[in-house]
Amino acid sequence: MYNIVIARYGEIGVKGKNRYVFENRLIKNIKNNLKEFTKLRVYKDQARIYIDIEDNDYEEIIQQVKKVFGVVSVSPATKLEADYDLLKKSCLEMATEKVEFEGAKTFKVESKRTDKRFKLTSPQMSQDIGGYILSNLGDKLKVDVNNPDFVVYAEMREENAICYVDKFQGYGGLPIGTNGKAMVLLSGGIDSPVAAWLVAKRGVEIEAVHFHSYPFTSERSKEKVKDLARVLARYCGKVTMHSVNLLPIQKNINQNCPQEEMTILSRRFMMRIAQKIAKERNCTALITGESIGQVASQTLESLNVTNAVVDIPVFRPCIAMDKTDIVSLAKDIGTFEISIIPEEDCCTVFLPKNPVIRPKLEKIVGSELKLDVESLINEAIENMESERIEP
Repeated sequence: MYNIVIARYGEIGVKGKNRYVFENRLIKNIKNNLKEFTKLRVYKDQARIYIDIEDNDYEEIIQQVKKVFGVVSVSPATKLEADYDLLKKSCLEMATEKVEFEGAKTFKVESKRTDKRFKLTSPQMSQDIGGYILSNLGDKLKVDVNNPDFVVYAEMREENAICYVDKFQGYGGLPIGTNGKAMVLLSGGIDSPVAAWLVAKRGVEIEAVHFHSYPFTSERSKEKVKDLARVLARYCGKVTMHSVNLLPIQKNINQNCPQEEMTILSRRFMMRIAQKIAKERNCTALITGESIGQVASQTLESLNVTNAVVDIPVFRPCIAMDKTDIVSLAKDIGTFEISIIPEEDCCTVFLPKNPVIRPKLEKIVGSELKLDVESLINEAIENMESERIEP
């Protein structure tokens, strides 16, 4: 029945003279997400993106297109000749399926006439098509313009006619690659993948840096983070992940600094290292999954001390979110089940019994004077491993 998929965008439509840049990028990203399918044609027409699906499974295509940031909704549709009688028959066929397979009992018709040469206005089309459907299904279906079980959408255009009955929500946002690049500090927890996803939704390309403490942390814990990066790649495209062993730095902190400062000092090293890698990789911001007060390193005082070591913006999209909201989004995007797999991470190594929760910057800086900060950072980056993660 269906031979095309319609992808709609929202915010892109108000971009003015450079709208075509966002549209073209959206088309490119949709094509990338559909590269496993053959004989597809993706193109734009009248403020929409169309995909000619040929013999491909439209449901699989819809699942992939929904993940593309910038797409607000997707519909499987039938494109016909510009023949009104064919359009009416196709609308009836779709309404019949809704009744027989979904048990629908009420409907309405919404029509659009873009070919002004056509004799009926849009409201007249809706009345006529609705009457035609009722004449065939009147014993099973009735009109409800306020709260129908489904809506039949019918369009008469100059070159063709289109009809569809379903709209599946996308995530909206802006196409990846239209708003620069940022580096996410990606752990194996719940929050940082969600933070990366939220920033990527605004059109930001993502790279990731993961800190581990091998051999105190296992290879399995690193694989877990790679699995999270693979999920993110479904939405963001390929993700370059940099793995940094923090253990030598943690040992130095443990030997030379107060135990209660381990967490905040480690965090400052992570931020320094992430920023240095970010600048080398042309990333202009960092992303973290921090949320106010969630753990000792996420009090306002701790965040201020952490921020003091970097000079590029730090995006914290989860900062004011409740944990339940973060978990809900993690489940929706597919990272939650991976995040809750019990594996140790670098933050559990040398974990102090009573970490400082309101650190003073001058005291933390004083502790760092006992360390060769630059050498430790350079050594960590020199031994870094980088890998391109695909969906």
